[in-house]
Amino acid sequence: MARSRAAFGFTPRELRTLRALKTPVGVQRALDAMRYHDADTAWSPRRVLRARTAHCLEAAIFAAAALRVLGFPPLLLDLEAERDTDHVIAVYRRRGHWGAIAKSNYSGLRYREPIHRTLRELALSYFDDYWNLRGERTMRRYSRPVNLARFDHLHWMTTEKPIWFIAEYLCEIPHISLLTPAMEKNLTRLDRRSMRAEMLGHRKK
Repeated sequence: MARSRAAFGFTPRELRTLRALKTPVGVQRALDAMRYHDADTAWSPRRVLRARTAHCLEAAIFAAAALRVLGFPPLLLDLEAERDTDHVIAVYRRRGHWGAIAKSNYSGLRYREPIHRTLRELALSYFDDYWNLRGERTMRRYSRPVNLARFDHLHWMTTEKPIWFIAEYLCEIPHISLLTPAMEKNLTRLDRRSMRAEMLGHRKK
């Protein structure tokens, strides 16, 4: 029974693949090697592992599952925006500091080293890279970490069914504001040079 729990429903081959990633950096490299797609899907980590492609949400959930296999809690954080889409990241702690693993169509919204003392610090590290195609800085709020173990009864790591229930839960939970109204009013738009740099490798819809 203990061996079964440690496998989390993965096959021995799947477990070997995930354990071979070894570290959070290894998990990020695996995501970087996958093609980004923008299909309206919500694949489980098993399906992502098989297809070798993922979007932001699927990648974060995959990273959380991989981190769990490596001995970390499977934690997600939701970054909420206005006039833009949310961004979901997998978060982890090392020596009391927070880091993150993520995949994005924009180059700056991916990995963060575990150097952030608080989740607010970590969330704010994404602020300048978070903007829409009008150049507006759009990030406004972040959630508390969500431990995906709460969805174990739905087999979120290995099911062949869509796992939209995770996305729905992230939309429902409270989020914490990062900016005051005065700060929001005085935000500047991103310059063209920075936009071009951030869109390196951008996949058009």
